[in-house]
Amino acid sequence: MKQKPDLIEILRRSREGEYCSAHEWDVKRVPKAVKKMLKKYDLQNKLDKENPVNMDMELADKFYQAGFDLALELGMLNEARDRIVKIDEEELISTLHLAPAEVELGFGHDKRIMKSRTPSDPYPMLFGSSLGITMSEEAWPYITEGIARQPQVDILESGSLCSINGLEALPNDPSETLLCYEQGRKHVALRRQAGREGMPGIGNISAVTEFGQFCYGTRGNFYTTDLSLILYPSEMKINNQTMHKVVHTLAMGGMVFAGSPGMIGGMPGPPEGAVISSIAAALLQYAILFSTVGGGELYDIRYLSNVNREGLWALSVTHQALSRNTHLCTHGIANQVSGPGTKELLYETLVGVSVIAASGASFSTGPRSAGGKFNDYLSPLDCRWCAEVAHAASGMDLKDVNALVKEFLPEFEDNIKTPNIGKPVQEVWDLKNFKPLPEAEAVYNEVRSRAKAFGLPLDAI
Repeated sequence: MKQKPDLIEILRRSREGEYCSAHEWDVKRVPKAVKKMLKKYDLQNKLDKENPVNMDMELADKFYQAGFDLALELGMLNEARDRIVKIDEEELISTLHLAPAEVELGFGHDKRIMKSRTPSDPYPMLFGSSLGITMSEEAWPYITEGIARQPQVDILESGSLCSINGLEALPNDPSETLLCYEQGRKHVALRRQAGREGMPGIGNISAVTEFGQFCYGTRGNFYTTDLSLILYPSEMKINNQTMHKVVHTLAMGGMVFAGSPGMIGGMPGPPEGAVISSIAAALLQYAILFSTVGGGELYDIRYLSNVNREGLWALSVTHQALSRNTHLCTHGIANQVSGPGTKELLYETLVGVSVIAASGASFSTGPRSAGGKFNDYLSPLDCRWCAEVAHAASGMDLKDVNALVKEFLPEFEDNIKTPNIGKPVQEVWDLKNFKPLPEAEAVYNEVRSRAKAFGLPLDAI
């Protein structure tokens, strides 16, 4: 059997593969191939809005096979050269066989073991906070340390910085490189300051281009026991920036954490098509981007979220498919639209993170509070809640999670298009004393108590 292609071979295929323009890929190749797989496996119109959590494991397995076949048919487009990087079946099987089923992150008392999971697996899904919500220079250190101080949070990502000493950081500009080096050093220092020096991290969320990634693994910056974040374009595309980051991470002896969402309402079309595309991208990134962790993200571009019924169903099917048919350490995100200090954000988290955890994902990050649209709209309290839900929901039966979703969806469902954006962190969290303000804490306690009363085993973790 053929072995997994090495890095040189992937770079060669990125230059010499079949020619295809980005326009043809987006408008013809991807939609046509997805429709073909939907028809081949009779997967059209399988969405069940009345039951946002899929409970049909045979259906999940059919989606996996469709995603596997789509990966072989399409490959990934290198949009920098308009060339397709193809992986054949033997190579993909070898890649999936060699992928790690268990990953050691961080060191010391705060070391975490990420494991491949299956639906309703009692081993807890790890949670990292936060996503790349932009932050002011003044608030960033306090928010980041505040997140690190939450013992429930397993992995520290932090938010994105847009400036350094008042100078706006621009992509492909020396200011981006400088900002990311400074952020990396401070990220390490803040973990130490919070008493969690060995806490795993994710770097570097502020790296728009490859220049901002080059701090990873260098002295005083992100450790190689941290994950190296490498995002690639949807659907199923790479570019030179992506591959520069891969090369650098591997050269440092680090671990690639790759990701890109399948887009409901985008090139793959309906939720069923986005599930197939997300599965295919997840599989290919292990062969082409040498991932250690990642794959399984979805996003509904109609709502700029995925905690609606279509998004939740698609998340459940995707992670059930991947976790039942591979031993990959997969990653999912609940994309919230409500903001800090609101009940809606906490309910969106409760529903979205529970679905991902119970469906077998290994890892999740968040929250994307207020849709990630506003500076400083992120509270460490919301990060704590995300992690609590992730751990508590991990071993729940899918039927119970489906009941939970149906119970709490009405708390925010009608407002997804016009969300309550809440308040900036300064109005919900005491930055310097690292604790929630009373009003925000009361909202958190109310939602937590209601979730616990419904059956989420929060005190069992």
